Amino acid sequence: MSEPRSAPTVGQVVLGRRLQDLRERAGLKREEAARILRVAPATVRRMELAEVALKIPYLQLLLKSYGVADEEAEGFVMLAEEANKPGWWQRFHDILPGWFSMYVSLEGAASLIRSYEPHFVPGLLQTEEYARGVMRSGAVGQTRPEEIERYVALRMERQSLLSREDAPRLWVVMDETALRRPVGGPEVMREQIDKLLEAVELPHVTLQIASFAAGPHPGTYGPFVLFRFAMPELPDMVYSEYLTGAVYLDARNEVATHLEVMDRMAAQAATAHRTKEILRDVRKEL
Repeated sequence: MSEPRSAPTVGQVVLGRRLQDLRERAGLKREEAARILRVAPATVRRMELAEVALKIPYLQLLLKSYGVADEEAEGFVMLAEEANKPGWWQRFHDILPGWFSMYVSLEGAASLIRSYEPHFVPGLLQTEEYARGVMRSGAVGQTRPEEIERYVALRMERQSLLSREDAPRLWVVMDETALRRPVGGPEVMREQIDKLLEAVELPHVTLQIASFAAGPHPGTYGPFVLFRFAMPELPDMVYSEYLTGAVYLDARNEVATHLEVMDRMAAQAATAHRTKEILRDVRKEL
Protein backbone atom coordinates (compact mmCIF):
# COMPACT_ATOMS: atom_id res chain seq x y z
CA MET A 1 0.00 0.00 0.00
CA SER A 2 1.00 3.65 -0.38
CA GLU A 3 2.34 5.24 2.75
CA PRO A 4 -0.09 7.28 4.89
CA ARG A 5 0.94 10.44 6.71
CA SER A 6 -0.69 12.98 8.99
CA ALA A 7 -1.52 15.51 6.26
CA PRO A 8 -0.66 15.96 2.59
CA THR A 9 1.62 18.65 1.25
CA VAL A 10 0.09 21.06 -1.22
CA GLY A 11 2.30 19.54 -3.90
CA GLN A 12 0.71 16.15 -3.31
CA VAL A 13 -2.76 17.66 -3.49
CA VAL A 14 -1.95 19.32 -6.82
CA LEU A 15 -0.38 16.19 -8.31
CA GLY A 16 -3.28 14.06 -7.12
CA ARG A 17 -5.69 16.31 -8.98
CA ARG A 18 -3.47 16.23 -12.08
CA LEU A 19 -3.34 12.44 -11.90
CA GLN A 20 -7.12 12.25 -11.77
CA ASP A 21 -7.38 14.60 -14.74
CA LEU A 22 -4.95 12.45 -16.76
CA ARG A 23 -6.96 9.31 -15.95
CA GLU A 24 -10.22 10.93 -17.00
CA ARG A 25 -8.66 12.26 -20.22
CA ALA A 26 -7.49 8.72 -20.97
CA GLY A 27 -11.10 7.57 -20.58
CA LEU A 28 -10.36 5.19 -17.70
CA LYS A 29 -12.38 4.63 -14.56
CA ARG A 30 -10.77 4.19 -11.18
CA GLU A 31 -11.56 0.48 -11.30
CA GLU A 32 -9.59 0.17 -14.54
CA ALA A 33 -6.63 2.08 -13.14
CA ALA A 34 -6.75 -0.14 -10.06
CA ARG A 35 -6.50 -3.26 -12.24
CA ILE A 36 -3.35 -1.84 -13.84
CA LEU A 37 -1.77 -1.53 -10.40
CA ARG A 38 -3.38 -4.73 -9.07
CA VAL A 39 -4.78 -2.83 -6.10
CA ALA A 40 -8.24 -1.94 -4.82
CA PRO A 41 -10.00 1.04 -6.47
CA ALA A 42 -9.86 2.76 -3.08
CA THR A 43 -6.06 2.98 -3.40
CA VAL A 44 -6.37 4.93 -6.66
CA ARG A 45 -8.96 7.19 -5.06
CA ARG A 46 -6.65 7.85 -2.10
CA MET A 47 -3.77 8.70 -4.43
CA GLU A 48 -5.90 11.17 -6.36
CA LEU A 49 -7.23 12.76 -3.16
CA ALA A 50 -3.71 12.98 -1.68
CA GLU A 51 -4.72 10.82 1.26
CA VAL A 52 -1.51 8.83 0.76
CA ALA A 53 1.92 9.67 -0.62
CA LEU A 54 2.43 8.92 -4.30
CA LYS A 55 4.40 5.68 -4.73
CA ILE A 56 6.74 6.25 -7.65
CA PRO A 57 6.41 2.73 -9.21
CA TYR A 58 2.61 3.06 -9.11
CA LEU A 59 2.85 6.51 -10.61
CA GLN A 60 5.09 5.36 -13.47
CA LEU A 61 2.70 2.54 -14.36
CA LEU A 62 -0.31 4.85 -14.37
CA LEU A 63 1.36 7.56 -16.44
CA LYS A 64 2.37 5.01 -19.06
CA SER A 65 -1.17 3.57 -19.14
CA TYR A 66 -2.62 7.08 -19.47
CA GLY A 67 -0.52 7.67 -22.59
CA VAL A 68 1.69 10.36 -21.06
CA ALA A 69 4.85 11.02 -23.11
CA ASP A 70 8.13 9.89 -21.54
CA GLU A 71 9.50 13.41 -21.04
CA GLU A 72 6.29 14.65 -19.42
CA ALA A 73 6.09 11.52 -17.26
CA GLU A 74 9.67 12.03 -16.09
CA GLY A 75 8.85 15.59 -15.07
CA PHE A 76 5.74 14.41 -13.23
CA VAL A 77 7.77 11.82 -11.31
CA MET A 78 10.37 14.42 -10.33
CA LEU A 79 7.59 16.67 -9.00
CA ALA A 80 6.14 13.73 -7.05
CA GLU A 81 9.51 12.96 -5.47
CA GLU A 82 9.78 16.58 -4.38
CA ALA A 83 6.18 16.70 -3.13
CA ASN A 84 6.68 13.53 -1.09
CA LYS A 85 9.39 15.19 0.99
CA PRO A 86 8.11 16.15 4.44
CA GLY A 87 7.23 19.81 4.90
CA TRP A 88 9.35 21.87 7.31
CA TRP A 89 6.50 21.76 9.82
CA GLN A 90 6.93 18.00 10.23
CA ARG A 91 9.71 18.86 12.68
CA PHE A 92 6.88 19.84 14.98
CA HIS A 93 4.96 16.57 14.56
CA ASP A 94 5.09 16.00 18.32
CA ILE A 95 2.73 18.94 18.96
CA LEU A 96 1.16 19.57 15.56
CA PRO A 97 -2.19 17.81 15.00
CA GLY A 98 -2.83 16.43 11.52
CA TRP A 99 -5.77 18.75 10.91
CA PHE A 100 -3.50 21.78 11.40
CA SER A 101 -0.60 20.37 9.36
CA MET A 102 -2.74 20.82 6.28
CA TYR A 103 -3.37 24.44 7.27
CA VAL A 104 0.36 25.20 7.47
CA SER A 105 0.88 23.59 4.07
CA LEU A 106 -1.93 25.64 2.49
CA GLU A 107 -0.74 28.81 4.19
CA GLY A 108 2.72 28.42 2.68
CA ALA A 109 1.35 27.84 -0.83
CA ALA A 110 -1.36 30.51 -0.93
CA SER A 111 -1.10 33.67 -2.99
CA LEU A 112 -3.83 35.36 -0.93
CA ILE A 113 -4.82 34.77 2.69
CA ARG A 114 -7.92 36.52 3.99
CA SER A 115 -8.89 35.93 7.60
CA TYR A 116 -11.39 37.03 10.19
CA GLU A 117 -10.24 36.86 13.81
CA PRO A 118 -12.70 37.77 16.57
CA HIS A 119 -10.66 36.81 19.65
CA PHE A 120 -6.89 37.14 19.21
CA VAL A 121 -4.31 38.76 16.98
CA PRO A 122 -3.78 36.34 14.03
CA GLY A 123 -0.86 33.96 14.48
CA LEU A 124 1.08 35.40 11.52
CA LEU A 125 1.14 38.80 13.25
CA GLN A 126 1.76 37.79 16.88
CA THR A 127 4.87 38.59 18.91
CA GLU A 128 6.57 35.78 20.80
CA GLU A 129 5.36 37.01 24.19
CA TYR A 130 1.80 37.50 22.98
CA ALA A 131 1.81 34.01 21.45
CA ARG A 132 3.20 32.62 24.69
CA GLY A 133 0.42 34.33 26.64
CA VAL A 134 -2.24 32.86 24.35
CA MET A 135 -0.74 29.38 24.75
CA ARG A 136 -0.57 29.68 28.54
CA SER A 137 -4.29 30.40 28.60
CA GLY A 138 -4.86 26.88 27.28
CA ALA A 139 -6.18 28.14 23.95
CA VAL A 140 -4.54 25.24 22.10
CA GLY A 141 -5.40 22.65 24.73
CA GLN A 142 -1.86 22.31 26.11
CA THR A 143 -0.34 24.20 29.02
CA ARG A 144 2.87 22.26 29.78
CA PRO A 145 5.86 24.66 29.48
CA GLU A 146 7.82 22.50 27.01
CA GLU A 147 4.79 22.16 24.71
CA ILE A 148 4.05 25.87 24.91
CA GLU A 149 7.58 26.69 23.74
CA ARG A 150 7.23 24.28 20.82
CA TYR A 151 3.96 25.92 19.79
CA VAL A 152 5.53 29.37 20.02
CA ALA A 153 8.52 28.26 17.93
CA LEU A 154 6.18 26.85 15.27
CA ARG A 155 4.17 30.07 15.19
CA MET A 156 7.27 32.22 14.81
CA GLU A 157 8.61 30.03 11.99
CA ARG A 158 5.30 30.29 10.14
CA GLN A 159 5.72 34.06 10.06
CA SER A 160 8.79 33.78 7.81
CA LEU A 161 6.48 33.47 4.80
CA LEU A 162 5.64 37.19 5.12
CA SER A 163 9.28 38.08 4.42
CA ARG A 164 9.62 35.86 1.34
CA GLU A 165 10.14 37.43 -2.07
CA ASP A 166 6.91 35.76 -3.18
CA ALA A 167 5.07 36.50 0.05
CA PRO A 168 1.30 36.06 -0.12
CA ARG A 169 -1.04 38.95 0.31
CA LEU A 170 -2.43 38.91 3.85
CA TRP A 171 -5.74 40.69 4.45
CA VAL A 172 -7.10 40.49 7.99
CA VAL A 173 -10.32 41.73 9.56
CA MET A 174 -9.85 41.64 13.34
CA ASP A 175 -12.41 42.47 15.99
CA GLU A 176 -11.61 45.29 18.40
CA THR A 177 -12.04 42.62 21.11
CA ALA A 178 -8.59 41.27 20.23
CA LEU A 179 -7.05 44.64 21.14
CA ARG A 180 -9.09 45.11 24.30
CA ARG A 181 -8.54 41.61 25.74
CA PRO A 182 -5.25 41.80 27.70
CA VAL A 183 -2.80 39.01 26.96
CA GLY A 184 0.36 38.91 29.07
CA GLY A 185 -0.04 42.39 30.54
CA PRO A 186 0.34 45.99 29.27
CA GLU A 187 3.96 45.68 28.14
CA VAL A 188 3.17 42.62 26.04
CA MET A 189 0.17 44.38 24.50
CA ARG A 190 2.22 47.50 23.71
CA GLU A 191 4.83 45.36 21.97
CA GLN A 192 2.09 43.53 20.10
CA ILE A 193 0.49 46.71 18.85
CA ASP A 194 3.90 47.98 17.76
CA LYS A 195 4.31 44.82 15.70
CA LEU A 196 0.89 45.36 14.10
CA LEU A 197 1.84 48.93 13.22
CA GLU A 198 5.03 47.65 11.60
CA ALA A 199 3.16 44.90 9.73
CA VAL A 200 0.60 47.24 8.18
CA GLU A 201 3.42 49.18 6.54
CA LEU A 202 4.26 46.12 4.45
CA PRO A 203 2.83 46.44 0.93
CA HIS A 204 1.29 42.95 1.03
CA VAL A 205 -0.40 43.23 4.46
CA THR A 206 -3.79 44.84 5.07
CA LEU A 207 -5.35 45.00 8.54
CA GLN A 208 -8.82 46.32 9.33
CA ILE A 209 -10.34 46.60 12.78
CA ALA A 210 -14.03 45.78 13.21
CA SER A 211 -14.78 48.29 15.95
CA PHE A 212 -17.44 47.99 18.64
CA ALA A 213 -19.00 51.24 17.43
CA ALA A 214 -19.69 49.72 14.00
CA GLY A 215 -22.15 47.27 15.56
CA PRO A 216 -22.72 43.63 14.61
CA HIS A 217 -21.47 42.16 11.35
CA PRO A 218 -22.15 38.92 9.44
CA GLY A 219 -18.99 37.14 10.57
CA THR A 220 -19.70 37.00 14.30
CA TYR A 221 -20.23 33.23 14.20
CA GLY A 222 -16.53 32.50 14.50
CA PRO A 223 -13.05 32.84 12.94
CA PHE A 224 -12.28 31.58 9.46
CA VAL A 225 -9.56 31.84 6.82
CA LEU A 226 -9.94 31.95 3.05
CA PHE A 227 -7.05 30.76 0.88
CA ARG A 228 -6.53 31.53 -2.80
CA PHE A 229 -3.79 29.88 -4.88
CA ALA A 230 -1.94 30.68 -8.07
CA MET A 231 -2.10 26.98 -9.05
CA PRO A 232 -5.21 26.32 -11.18
CA GLU A 233 -5.56 22.80 -9.75
CA LEU A 234 -6.31 24.21 -6.31
CA PRO A 235 -9.68 25.90 -5.79
CA ASP A 236 -10.27 28.60 -3.21
CA MET A 237 -10.54 26.99 0.24
CA VAL A 238 -12.01 28.02 3.56
CA TYR A 239 -10.59 26.89 6.88
CA SER A 240 -12.84 26.98 9.93
CA GLU A 241 -11.54 25.87 13.31
CA TYR A 242 -13.39 24.57 16.35
CA LEU A 243 -12.24 23.45 19.80
CA THR A 244 -10.81 20.06 18.86
CA GLY A 245 -10.32 20.24 15.10
CA ALA A 246 -11.13 22.05 11.89
CA VAL A 247 -12.95 21.73 8.58
CA TYR A 248 -11.70 22.58 5.09
CA LEU A 249 -14.35 23.71 2.62
CA ASP A 250 -13.87 23.94 -1.14
CA ALA A 251 -17.43 23.58 -2.44
CA ARG A 252 -18.14 26.64 -4.59
CA ASN A 253 -21.32 27.66 -2.78
CA GLU A 254 -19.67 27.45 0.66
CA VAL A 255 -16.57 29.35 -0.44
CA ALA A 256 -18.74 31.97 -2.18
CA THR A 257 -20.78 32.50 1.00
CA HIS A 258 -17.66 33.01 3.11
CA LEU A 259 -16.18 35.34 0.51
CA GLU A 260 -19.34 37.43 0.46
CA VAL A 261 -19.32 37.67 4.25
CA MET A 262 -15.64 38.62 4.23
CA ASP A 263 -16.28 41.36 1.67
CA ARG A 264 -19.19 42.73 3.70
CA MET A 265 -17.08 42.76 6.86
CA ALA A 266 -14.23 44.53 5.05
CA ALA A 267 -16.67 47.16 3.79
CA GLN A 268 -18.04 47.71 7.32
CA ALA A 269 -14.73 47.62 9.22
CA ALA A 270 -12.40 50.59 9.69
CA THR A 271 -10.29 51.39 6.66
CA ALA A 272 -6.60 50.50 6.72
CA HIS A 273 -5.74 54.15 7.42
CA ARG A 274 -8.30 54.44 10.23
CA THR A 275 -7.07 51.13 11.64
CA LYS A 276 -3.61 52.65 12.14
CA GLU A 277 -5.21 55.47 14.14
CA ILE A 278 -7.15 52.96 16.26
CA LEU A 279 -3.97 51.01 16.98
CA ARG A 280 -2.12 54.16 18.05
CA ASP A 281 -5.02 55.26 20.25
CA VAL A 282 -5.23 51.87 21.99
CA ARG A 283 -1.49 51.84 22.55
CA LYS A 284 -1.67 55.25 24.30
CA GLU A 285 -4.27 53.81 26.67
CA LEU A 286 -2.00 50.97 27.82
